[in-house]
Amino acid sequence: MATWNSRGLRGSLLEDLINRTNETYREKGLALIQKIPTPITPIRIDKEHRHITLAYFEQKSTVDYIGAVQGIPVCFDAKECAVETFALQNIHPHQVQFMEEFERQGGISFLLIYYTGKNEMIYLPYREMKKFWDRKEAGGRKSFRFEELSCYFPIHPIGGILVPYLDAIQKDLDSRDLDSGD
Repeated sequence: MATWNSRGLRGSLLEDLINRTNETYREKGLALIQKIPTPITPIRIDKEHRHITLAYFEQKSTVDYIGAVQGIPVCFDAKECAVETFALQNIHPHQVQFMEEFERQGGISFLLIYYTGKNEMIYLPYREMKKFWDRKEAGGRKSFRFEELSCYFPIHPIGGILVPYLDAIQKDLDSRDLDSGD
């Protein structure tokens, strides 16, 4: 059983930016994406400051976000990475399985990774992440370096939208069309 403590707040800034972006997309009628809460059982509570200091996850989570963009099912996970090497231990097998099944059902799965040391955010399609996952499963490296990425889309704030990932989804769809010969 996994435990939660203050380390669980590591991605809170990134998630706050994504949540604000999702609200903007919803208000404009462009997308409906929601944060999926991870159910926890509190073990230790700091009553004076009114917050949980130790808890257990009740069940395995799927991904951080799920919803629809103009009728297209979308799911993604948000990750932060302080260095240029992304450790695959930050992704869990049940998340990979969920994303794969989601794609098989016609949805789009991806990671939003914020490389804090480079101050760069990217959209990483599931199919690209899966190459590194499969390499790890075959006994290879348990991480990937930024320079190894052959397919990713940079994300930069624009027009008041803090994490404009809809443009990256469109680029992803376009690249899928090119790959299939459409």
